[in-house]
Amino acid sequence: MTFSAILFVVSLVSIVLLLLLKNWEMRHGRVLAPGIRGKLDAHAILLKTLLTALRVDLEKLPPEAARLSRITIHEAALGLAAVARFAERHAHQLADLMSYKHRFEKRDTRSEFLKKVAEHKNGNGLDTTTDNGHNI
Repeated sequence: MTFSAILFVVSLVSIVLLLLLKNWEMRHGRVLAPGIRGKLDAHAILLKTLLTALRVDLEKLPPEAARLSRITIHEAALGLAAVARFAERHAHQLADLMSYKHRFEKRDTRSEFLKKVAEHKNGNGLDTTTDNGHNI
């Protein structure tokens, strides 16, 4: 849905810009890039001819072909969604496998200060038998 909305906005802005360019050219009596414009016009006419021929050819196809193509596209989308779910579930394992720390084992610290802080945090260094003024 987001892609469709973005494509719509880009198309709308492009059409407005083309109309503004045409208005500017008519007011100033000049044509911007006439060599490129001729080539682009030829390509646009060719594209229009191809799309018209494609529409005629698609009308010749039986309705079962349209139904079959819809089912095929639907199944492909479901398969892609399943692959995306699988990748999402296993992304952490893949990142762990690719990381050089995938066998990380926590070691004891070498710092005496950090050992004392951890000991105090765990309550091992706290003397709770004496009244130090905080136990009222």
